[in-house]
Amino acid sequence: MSASTLARVAFSPDWTKRFIWIGLTIYTIYAISTLDIDGARIARGMTNAARLFDRMFPPNLQPDKLELIREGMIESIQIAVLATFVGVFLSLPMGLAAARNLSPAWVSWTARAVIAVLRSFHPVIVAILFVKAVGFGALAGILALIVSTIGFVSKLFAEVVEEISAKQVEAVRATGASFFAVLIFGVFPQVMARFVGLTVYQFDSNLRNSTMVGIVGGGGIGAPLFTAYQRFDYDVVLTILLIIITLIMIAEFVSARIRRIFQ
Repeated sequence: MSASTLARVAFSPDWTKRFIWIGLTIYTIYAISTLDIDGARIARGMTNAARLFDRMFPPNLQPDKLELIREGMIESIQIAVLATFVGVFLSLPMGLAAARNLSPAWVSWTARAVIAVLRSFHPVIVAILFVKAVGFGALAGILALIVSTIGFVSKLFAEVVEEISAKQVEAVRATGASFFAVLIFGVFPQVMARFVGLTVYQFDSNLRNSTMVGIVGGGGIGAPLFTAYQRFDYDVVLTILLIIITLIMIAEFVSARIRRIFQ
């Protein structure tokens, strides 16, 4: 076989991928053309954004405003902590049931169907439903974030369990251990570090989402933020945003330390 023939075999074109990329490019161009996006709108948007930022500075640090923000942030932290604790606690058995290397097929597929339903809706949509069911306040936000936590953590935890080494599990089973003993000595030691990482990440996510669910009546800092925006108190909006950013950065630092401990 000649060198040119070897080159053609080694670098043969993949026309399937090429057609996919060509089709994606054509559709992207078509989608942009139907969205009424032009330079004039972008220019107007930049002007409006500059005017908005001018009204946001400097941030409002009046004591009465800070007290209202403090109460909202404390409630958001409480919502995130409770939703993460309860959601992760319920995600543990759900994730184990969804793992196909531990559960029978009918159990795993049923669990995965439930997880898919829980993951189908944005936390804001779920919060609106719970606000309608239980009324305004932190309870609606907590329940909405619990649903979001179960849907996210259960899916990833099931995938983590499916990636464990089967040798350690089989070694524990060979001793005649029960199913729960297999979990404790064969499964959990392999997945605990990643499970802690998922938990910490979900807490960060719930802390951010607690702001959004508050906008629709789920308690937390979202309600003062939305109220300030409606009143055109953009300096108060900036103050709340800066506090949220600071809180998220602190939570990221703490979560990194926690993950390092369990690694």
